[in-house]
Amino acid sequence: MQGDKIDLVFLDIQMPVISGVEFLKSLRNPPSVIFTTAFSKFAMEGYEFNIIDYLLKPITFERFNQAIQKFIERTATTAAETRSSNHLPAYTFIKHESGFIRIDYDEVNYVVAEKDYCTIFFNTGKKLLIGMHLKLLEGMLPGNVFVRVHRSYIVNLKHIKLIKGNIINIADDEIPIGANYKVALFDKLQLP
Repeated sequence: MQGDKIDLVFLDIQMPVISGVEFLKSLRNPPSVIFTTAFSKFAMEGYEFNIIDYLLKPITFERFNQAIQKFIERTATTAAETRSSNHLPAYTFIKHESGFIRIDYDEVNYVVAEKDYCTIFFNTGKKLLIGMHLKLLEGMLPGNVFVRVHRSYIVNLKHIKLIKGNIINIADDEIPIGANYKVALFDKLQLP
């Protein structure tokens, strides 16, 4: 058990001997942290440590679930970025019908969610319907190449021709930019 890696810690800020913040400062390679406390005045201090979330007691199940979803999203993004930075192949295999189909990242323009399925649009003009949720596919794609721009769309940054207002143009197709995704997209593209 001692050698096991800890992925996530729920850490109370006010503890008897040492504060949660002091404990976090003492760790060489801290895991992801969600702070918990009964006092909202400590919230800003927690964000200095790039914590996942801050839960105010009493914690509702809905709020707990939101924090876990933030952790899952950050972990998926980090995993995709790690895969891409380790010079892994520029493709992935996705389950399709009775086998697996190779998807080359450079050939993908964008992906659209359609309930329990996704349609992948390629720069060759072809498209492929796969039985996979967008969230799962997003975790498989490298974060330095692909970015979620809407709750229903992931785009390949290399194929963006124009961004105007809340619309992205890729290969004569217009893709909406969701309000919740615009800042992350602009940060990734280093736009003002």
